[in-house]
Amino acid sequence: MTTASKITLVRVAMIPIFMALLLLGYRWIALAVFILASVTDFVDGYVARHYNQVSDFGKFLDPLADKLLVTACMLIFVEWGRMPAWAVMIVLTREFAVTGLRLVAVGNGRVIAAGWSGKVKTFSTMVGLCLMMAFPIWWLDWVVTAVITLTTLYSGVEYFVKNWDVIRP
Repeated sequence: MTTASKITLVRVAMIPIFMALLLLGYRWIALAVFILASVTDFVDGYVARHYNQVSDFGKFLDPLADKLLVTACMLIFVEWGRMPAWAVMIVLTREFAVTGLRLVAVGNGRVIAAGWSGKVKTFSTMVGLCLMMAFPIWWLDWVVTAVITLTTLYSGVEYFVKNWDVIRP
């Protein structure tokens, strides 16, 4: 197993720790764990590319770890009434749809690389969730929810517009 994949596995292991800390009211420690987990997303990618450790396992696990971390946080905010379930449903729908598109593309011998808008979506989502943890203010919750929803919708539409030929009848 590569160093990059080990870093990704550490991120996955941090998710239940983050959730427990946040649910138990240790907001600042939970925020620190979330930030550390988010930073490992960039570190494992750098290590994989820089040291030629790109692997199929890493290509599978890295985006899964990101989605699990972000979804875990958003679901806690839904439970607490700080984020509407419909916004999380939009995020999950986009993730499933883009994953499905990628699977169809791979079946046709094509790889769909992560687009710039997807990276912006991931970054803005992680920063927004950090802001929500740090500053539990109702209007900030709505601003972050709007940013997450808009960047998610934009990047999802962009993936399908750019790759429509993969599924076009």
